[in-house]
Amino acid sequence: MADKKILFIAFAIEDERQRDFLKGQSLHPRAPFEFIDMSVKEPYDKDWKDRVRTRIKRSHGVIALVSKNSLTSTGQKWELECAKEEKKPIRGIWAYSDDRTNIEGVATYGWSDKNISDFIDSL
Repeated sequence: MADKKILFIAFAIEDERQRDFLKGQSLHPRAPFEFIDMSVKEPYDKDWKDRVRTRIKRSHGVIALVSKNSLTSTGQKWELECAKEEKKPIRGIWAYSDDRTNIEGVATYGWSDKNISDFIDSL
């Protein structure tokens, strides 16, 4: 099997349950990838930003769970800025079927195994 792909998940804390569903997909024994994230409920200090940048640098790509909550999530916004600075591929996945929020500069797709797998395979 090829080396495991590491994907960073950027999401608004209000969408934590959707993040859990996404991470559950990587528990499948044949899944050649793992998800990491840096969810926190406290303010984002320099130490947190340094740790996030380290994990994003280590990742092959970033999946952004996009929802209306993304528009006000300072943590997710910073994670995506960091991913762009580190030149990591980013794929937006809509967190909910009835929410088609867009984040400027992030190509966003419906949540499906194919859309997620195609992105992972492209890394």
